[in-house]
Amino acid sequence: MSESISETISEIVQQDLHEQVDHLIKVGVALSSEKDTTKLLEQILFAAQQLTHADGGTIYSVTDDNQLKFETLINHTLDMYMGGTSGQPIPFPNIPLEIEGKSNLNALVAFAANKDLVVNIPDAYQPFDGFDMTAAREMDKKIGYRTQSVLTIPMKNHEGELNGVLQLINAQKILVNGETEIIPFSPEIQRLVDSLASQAAVALTNRQLIDDMQTLFQSFTKLIAQAIDEKSPYTGGHCRRVPEITMLLAQAVNQVDYGPLSDFSMTEKDMYELNIAAWLHDCGKVGTPEYVMDKATKLETIADRIHLVESRFEIVKRDIQLSYQQKIIDAYKTNQAAVVASYEDELKQKLAQLEDDFEFLRKANIGGEFMAPDDQQRVEQIGHQAELNINGKTTPLLTDDEIYNLKIARGTLNNEERAIINRHIEITIDMLEALPFPKHLRRVPEYAGGHHEKMDGTGYPRQLTREQMSVPARMMAIADIFEALTAADRPYKPAKSLSQCLKILGFMKKDNHIDPDLFDVFVDSGIYKVFAKEFLNPEQIDEVDLDKIPGYVRPELRYQTQAAS
Repeated sequence: MSESISETISEIVQQDLHEQVDHLIKVGVALSSEKDTTKLLEQILFAAQQLTHADGGTIYSVTDDNQLKFETLINHTLDMYMGGTSGQPIPFPNIPLEIEGKSNLNALVAFAANKDLVVNIPDAYQPFDGFDMTAAREMDKKIGYRTQSVLTIPMKNHEGELNGVLQLINAQKILVNGETEIIPFSPEIQRLVDSLASQAAVALTNRQLIDDMQTLFQSFTKLIAQAIDEKSPYTGGHCRRVPEITMLLAQAVNQVDYGPLSDFSMTEKDMYELNIAAWLHDCGKVGTPEYVMDKATKLETIADRIHLVESRFEIVKRDIQLSYQQKIIDAYKTNQAAVVASYEDELKQKLAQLEDDFEFLRKANIGGEFMAPDDQQRVEQIGHQAELNINGKTTPLLTDDEIYNLKIARGTLNNEERAIINRHIEITIDMLEALPFPKHLRRVPEYAGGHHEKMDGTGYPRQLTREQMSVPARMMAIADIFEALTAADRPYKPAKSLSQCLKILGFMKKDNHIDPDLFDVFVDSGIYKVFAKEFLNPEQIDEVDLDKIPGYVRPELRYQTQAAS
């Protein structure tokens, strides 16, 4: 229990009623500052025991299935302290408030809760109107204890809903010689404990509401991320995996006690804020058209237009075959055998060239490798080499738009489509900045909005430099890149091995695209191994030679070099 609550309770038992009420208010304020529900319940019990000098006590919470759960149990005579922050689990089962649809009136705490009564029993071994204490007396025989006075108080919130039960055993009076005497809970003490229970119930309700809101918000952020992943079958899981890498890196940086990041640390609140940002980092993709986000080939829009191109090639081949067949028939009629052979060779060569040209375009459409300028020129030549006449309408073998897309040098996106993709981060920032985040989440837009920035200021959307970015935002940039490199579900690129991914990241460090200190921690801590074990395909996980990662130096050599310089 915190010192402020302990000091307040000590004062209560020495003051008159007016001052006791004043201090009870202070206790309520102290309780309301506790953020952990388990600790809060334990502090309520501590406060009630100190107020009454009770030898024992138990506090119960109410479960979702309408049962009373033991939260903390204390008995000084039996040297018993279980539940709460004791580290000792409570072995007793929950107490149902209902049995077969009827109120449970057999257990005292359930009886008090169901009857909505404060039950004050002066002596458990004497007849008591309304409840049979035989079970308590039988338990005393088993554990060698004497239960005498019992005070049981239901805890209800402002809406009259039960959210706990407080039970105190054996109030004690401290005698002049320092010894104690078991006494009943007086009406005055009962009123004080009842008042404490009421304040505690309010504090507990507030804590539960805050916890529920936090859980709801966290679940909602994950729901948005899941929706983004479901929207694109080719990036499914990206929004789930990026938070995993981000938090692994954040935890590793928190533990670093050497180098430039040794003085950097994140609190539990900071970690929560970063985790929310990581889950929401791509929420702007709700505004990205599927045909762009899922563009698996250069010619894909709603469908892959390579099939239209293939159809045109087939038409051209048909027309050429028909043309040459007529020439060959005419040559046969005039017994020109040499001419027939020549036509057949020409036909064979032209069909072979068309097949070769289409196979070239088919491979170019995949977009997996860098396209050299000569190959781009060949696309134009193929596109302009023939025209088709379909129903009296002249159609080029390749349209200008198809040529433009097939000439894409890297990947499958043209400049306009890449701008649309890049726009998702601006939408993300706009969406998040429009939300009225509470104080402890104010940096979510900044963290989430920085994962495409580069340390040299050449990233997007705001061209921020390393100095203009927070450490958590820089963490997210590494997490996003590493996830994209390791992803095995992208149709436009083969899955890369672990060593290849670290090599690429190493070059990005040397090019000042990612934070060098964070990358060093990323490798030093072995985060890549932890992530790979859970998320990568077995064939991607190869042996990583740290000495071959560009720009990376082992810490024992790194700091020797720095010290020498």
